[in-house]
Amino acid sequence: MRRLPGEGFAQPVEDPHFSSGTHRTIELISPHEFRSDAEDSASRAPGAARWVVVRRAAYVVYFAALVVVVVRFGVPTGRASLASIVITGLLLTSIGHPWRQSKQVVLDWLPFTAVLLLYDRTRGLADAFGVPLHEKDVLDAEKWLFGGVEPSLWLQHHLSRRGQVRWYDALCTLVYTSHFLATPVLAAILWLRDRGQWLRYISRVVVLALAGLITYCLFPEAPPWMAADHGLSAAVGRFSARGWIWLHAGNLNDALANAQKSGSNPVAAMPSLHTAFAVLVAIMIGVRLRSRWRWLLALYPVAMGFTLVYCGEHYVLDLLAGAVYAIAVHLGLNAWERRRARRAEESARSKGQAELPADQVVG
Repeated sequence: MRRLPGEGFAQPVEDPHFSSGTHRTIELISPHEFRSDAEDSASRAPGAARWVVVRRAAYVVYFAALVVVVVRFGVPTGRASLASIVITGLLLTSIGHPWRQSKQVVLDWLPFTAVLLLYDRTRGLADAFGVPLHEKDVLDAEKWLFGGVEPSLWLQHHLSRRGQVRWYDALCTLVYTSHFLATPVLAAILWLRDRGQWLRYISRVVVLALAGLITYCLFPEAPPWMAADHGLSAAVGRFSARGWIWLHAGNLNDALANAQKSGSNPVAAMPSLHTAFAVLVAIMIGVRLRSRWRWLLALYPVAMGFTLVYCGEHYVLDLLAGAVYAIAVHLGLNAWERRRARRAEESARSKGQAELPADQVVG
């Protein structure tokens, strides 16, 4: 089998359902698919070349429209809007190909998106359960861990000046905003390159989201900015959106701030899923790279963690819990996948033995 394009990816892609005469062809703007040599020859015909031009033109229009949306309305953060953007982009890869590829996009992405939309709709379950809000106990634990100092308050006292937005505020805002983009973008890339890896990734995303939801219901926690609003500590601001001001994009600052107020669960702080998904993204990319520089991917969750604490969104305890959740989900599903693969192999071996004549069965 031919290895996937892209230097640095460790393993070739093999599929027992396809013969040695079939190989995987991946174009920059065309979805993953197995095609025979005859089909590859057809794809290089003049008519196919015209479809490549059409696809490229469609992507120019797509990205131009995306830029207009971001400039006019801000970076999309809603699950439905992000799913619409990703699915539309993937559907464009099917232009000029058989309709079954468009069907595959819908069949793969709609159930995944529906599960995450259901997660968003059920994040208010903690209120229905009547579980008391954890505020002072978590704040006291955070101070105990850092010798009486609250990290968010300390960072804002040393780095922030009232009425002034610095360059590092802009960096923090960009890192914070990447949370809404990294997961769907990586999912789209994996779907285009390797559907098996895409399935592994989205299974971890879904399990991680459900684990977070269960914890939020059982342990609702006020983040640092809310605890300060309730008078439990000195003033801690919520800085995650204000970096857009330094970038001269005040409308994006307003859009993100409004999204935080209307579309998020303010007491969904333990664990930090911002950190958890950053760790998961780093893991899923890192395990597929050979380069020794892959360890630099750890800087992404570290940067996310610093951003969340400095911006008053999370305690360090939340970050640690988020990292533990991500690693536990990844390792747990790794073990389940290995066990499932062994069972499938043993079943296939047993079936093969059963089909052999009795005098050829190895006892």
